[in-house]
Amino acid sequence: MVDTDRIRFPDISPTTWEHPTDRAALNALRRIPGFDLVLRRLVGMFGEKSVRLTFKANAVRVSARQYPWVHERLLAVCDTLDVSEIPELYISQTPLVNAGAVGFDRPFIILNSSTIELLDRDEVESVIAHEVAHIMSGHAVYRTMLFILMRFALTRYPLAGVAVRPVLYGLLEWSRRSELSCDRAALLATQDPDIVMGALMRIAGGSRGEDLDLESFISQSDEYRDDKDTIAGIYKVLAALGSTHPFAVVRVAELRDWIDSGAYHTILDGTYRTAEDDRETPYTDDMGDAAAGYAATARRLVDEVGAKVGSVAGKMTTAWRNERDDD
Repeated sequence: MVDTDRIRFPDISPTTWEHPTDRAALNALRRIPGFDLVLRRLVGMFGEKSVRLTFKANAVRVSARQYPWVHERLLAVCDTLDVSEIPELYISQTPLVNAGAVGFDRPFIILNSSTIELLDRDEVESVIAHEVAHIMSGHAVYRTMLFILMRFALTRYPLAGVAVRPVLYGLLEWSRRSELSCDRAALLATQDPDIVMGALMRIAGGSRGEDLDLESFISQSDEYRDDKDTIAGIYKVLAALGSTHPFAVVRVAELRDWIDSGAYHTILDGTYRTAEDDRETPYTDDMGDAAAGYAATARRLVDEVGAKVGSVAGKMTTAWRNERDDD
C-alpha cells in the first residue's frame, strides 16, 4: 500500500534536489562546440512523434487497467512532488533492469519489465520517482539525445558518429551526474532511505529470490566515503566504459552524504526552493558550489574535446546528407 501520510512538497522546484555537479556538467556540455547543432539535427531527424511511436509499438502503457499498481505508485509520486501533468509510463519487455525518461516536448517514462520483476513495489516506486524527477529537471531532452546517439547515430551513421563522439562523451559525463540529483528526488518521494538504497543494492546485485543485507552494502559505501581521492579514478573508468550511470555503491554514498549534511531533513521540515522562487530569483548557472565541485572536470572536458570538434558541423552535414542520398 502507498503511504498516505507522506509529506507533500507544494510548488517544489527541481533545483531543490539537483546535485551541484549535475548543473555544472550540463553547463560545460552546452559549451562544447557543435552541441547545439547536434541537438537540432537529432530533434529534426527523429522528433517527438517518432520517439513516442517507437515505444508505443512495443510496450504496454500503464493505466488504471494496465498494471494498476504501477499506475497508483506513479500518481502517488506526482502528488508528493506536486506534478500536475502526469507523464505517460510504459513497461517494455526487456531483460536488462533499467528505466528511462525520454521525449522532447512531452517526456514519458519507460520501465523495463525486469525492473518490476526484481524490485518490490516500494522500490519500483523509488525508480518511478527518480524518472519523474528527470522530467521535472528538464533532463529528458538530453537523455533522449544520448539514447539516440548510442542506439542509432553511432551505428547507422558511423562517419557522423566520429564527429559527434565528443558530444556523446559530454552527455555521458553529465548523465552520470544527473543520476545523483534524481536519487535525491526519489528519497524525497518515498521518504525512506532504506527503500532507495535497497533498490540500488538489488539493481547492482540482481537478487531475484535472494535475501540481501543492506547494512553490508552500506559498509561498501563507507569504503568509498572514507577514500574520496578515488572519485577521479572512478569517473575515468566510467568514461572509458561508456556508462550512463555511476556505480551503485557511489550513488548510495552520495545519497548518505546528502542526508548527513542535513539538507534532506531541512526539506522535510518545509524549507525548500519553490518554482515561485525560481521566477523571482533565477537559479544562477554559475553557482559557487558547482564551480567548486566540478570546475576542474568541466574545464578538462572542454579542453579535451575543443580541438577535435572544429569541423563537427561540416562532418555531420556531409555524412548525414550522403546517407540520405544513398537511401
